[in-house]
Parts: sequence; structure tokens; C-alpha cells
Amino acid sequence: MAGGSTEPMPDLLKTTRDALGRLVPARFRADIPVVPVVSLSGVIGMGTPLRPGLMLSTVARALERAFATRNARAVALAINSPGGSPSQSHLIMRRIRQLADEKNLPVLAFIEDVGASGGYMLACAADEIICDQYSIVGSIGVVGGSFGFPKLMEKLGVERRLYTSGDNKVMLDPFQPEKPEDVKRIKAIQKEIHGNFIALVKERRGVKLKGADKTLFSGEFWTAQTAVDFGLADSIGDIRSVLRARYGEKVRTPLVSGDRSFFGRKLPGVSLADAFGGRAGLAGGLADDLVSSLEARALWSQYGL
Repeated sequence: MAGGSTEPMPDLLKTTRDALGRLVPARFRADIPVVPVVSLSGVIGMGTPLRPGLMLSTVARALERAFATRNARAVALAINSPGGSPSQSHLIMRRIRQLADEKNLPVLAFIEDVGASGGYMLACAADEIICDQYSIVGSIGVVGGSFGFPKLMEKLGVERRLYTSGDNKVMLDPFQPEKPEDVKRIKAIQKEIHGNFIALVKERRGVKLKGADKTLFSGEFWTAQTAVDFGLADSIGDIRSVLRARYGEKVRTPLVSGDRSFFGRKLPGVSLADAFGGRAGLAGGLADDLVSSLEARALWSQYGL
């Protein structure tokens, strides 16, 4: 051809483009898939200012960042929770679904040690639930409890003085004898919450569920394979292997966290010492923190952990 051949030019341009592309940081490269991971770990909704529990306010920022991640192919949830507050569980679950619908991204839940009660509700936000073979899954029910001290107070000579406006303002007061009508009221509330929980699981899992309602929604919990057999989970695997198998060996899985204070504590969270000042505030914070730890320990121990 007159003027010389121009055939090698496209190859040269491609080689140059590929070489320059390799210099671009991985997080900016469109050819490298990204699946951001959000950790949802701990007791839901229970805590103190010193030790905030898992609440929408503590995870909202991380969720928003994850779904806004550049080149994201999906969002992964690393769940390890024995449950806790039904309302906080539902608020987090709803926010995940809202973001998934807005960004049109699939959500994969990976249950670690436990995804039970409210922890399982969080998993129901996902399009697919994957467990480790030793995971504990289920506990679709409602529980509540307290202690009673009326006889102890009588023995110690302590008189309870309580002033209220409203016949039922002190329902289930631990310092007074238990009343049958109070127990009836609290059980009615639990039944309503349980019914809503069942409806949510049926909506999210649909035809995947296998087994009688009496079994699935009894509050019982199971290991991973049984949960898969019941349709409460989809498969057994781990986050690294599953994501690499689906999105390639080069898939990036950045852990997305929420905002933290200068001292590294999750926000929000203001110490009682800051709120009240002095040793009294610090002592109160430590006492509340101890009670919170005991309550959390009791929840984890239900599942042998």
C-alpha cells in the first residue's frame, strides 16, 4: 500500500492502553469486579453509650457507602448476630432492601457463627443466604423476660413507693407480684410481633420454604444443612470462595465500615462520663456496660456460644 502499511497501529494502541490501564489503581478499574462487604455483628439494639449495639444509626453510613461503591456487582453482608431488638432488626433490613432496589444490586448474606432471631431477619434482606457448615440459623420467634424481687424487698424491709397516672403504667414491674393480666398483655404483643416476623420470612423466602409452619416458626434453630433443607438458607460456603467463584479470582471485597470518632469508637456514642462528668458518670457508665455485657452474653449463650 502506498505510504507504507498502517496495520500494526491498532495493536500498538491496544498494547499501550493495556499498559496504562495496569497503572490505574484497582479500585478505579472498571474491568475488576467489586463486591463490598458490610459486617453486621453483635446483639441488635441492646447496648449502652459506652458499648452501642447493632442499630440502624450505627450501620446506616456503612450500608450507604457499600451500595455507592464504584463498579460494585453486588453487596455482601457478613452476619453474626443472635438477635435482639425486633424494631432495629426490621429497620436495618428495610434500609438494605431500599438501597438494593435503588441501586439495582443483588445482596448476598453470609451467616457466620449465628444468624438467629433478629440476626436471621437481617439475612432475609438478602437475595441469597449462604452459611458456614457450622452456622446456627433460625430461631424465628419472640422472647422477653425479667426478674421479680417482691419477696426479697419484703425480707430486706424495703418499701416500694411508686406514683403513676394510668392503670397500666407499671405493667410487669419487677418489684411487685406478677399479675396474670399483665402476662396476658405481653403475650399478645409477642404474638403480634411473631406474626409479622413470620409474614416477613414468607415474603422474602417464598416458595423456597419447605416444611410445616409449626416447625419453621416454632423458635427452634438449626445447623446450616438443616436450614438449607428447610429453605431458610440457600447453600453452604464462605464469603471468599463464593465471591471468587462467581465474580472471578480478581474480585475485590473491601470491608466497608461506618464513621468512627478520633479515638476509634463507632459513632454515635457519648460516654456517660461526658454526659454527667466526674467519677459518678464514669462509674455509672461502667455499671451500665457490665449489665449490657451480661445481657449480650445471655443471648449468645442460647446458641451454645
